[in-house]
Amino acid sequence: MFTGIITDIGKVVSLTQSGDLRARIETAYDTDSIDMGASIASDGVCLTVVALGDSWYDVDISAETLSKTNLGAWTEGKRVNLERALKVGDELGGHIVSGHVDGVAEVISVTDEGDSTRVQLRAPAALSRFIAPKGSVALNGTSLTVNEVQGDVFGINFIPHTKELTTWGDVAVGDAVNLEIDTLARYVARLAEAG
Repeated sequence: MFTGIITDIGKVVSLTQSGDLRARIETAYDTDSIDMGASIASDGVCLTVVALGDSWYDVDISAETLSKTNLGAWTEGKRVNLERALKVGDELGGHIVSGHVDGVAEVISVTDEGDSTRVQLRAPAALSRFIAPKGSVALNGTSLTVNEVQGDVFGINFIPHTKELTTWGDVAVGDAVNLEIDTLARYVARLAEAG
């Protein structure tokens, strides 16, 4: 489990295809404190550490993960949002995030408003019903509050702090973004359907 509070911006330093896709991610984390098999959310996707070095870790990315996320578009040099798994007793500063991406949203507009940036995204139709104004979503692993929703389109506001400490300062129209809907919203919708 994760909180959606990004604690490092990593960099993809190599990609190797052999069976699954293996990615090496450079990080500022103390890799001596990372166990083999640990889970690290990388752009919101829970990935398992399979190798470690002084300032990097490797993950294997399955075809299933590539089909459901934006990780297939990763290139060497790409910056990625990182978060280590939540430990018992850690502060829950965002919301409960599983690292199991539900789909990919598309950035359709980016507008500066003062020092903040308003971003509108189009969610896949099957997921848009789970997104509500003032509700939570995780986008590329970042816990965010939804400003408004109109059909499949929803808006997020990024303050300077978020843009500086995540990859959201680089956002552009057309970007594909990993979307994880709020777990609570999923269960509420399911209960409503059951009647």
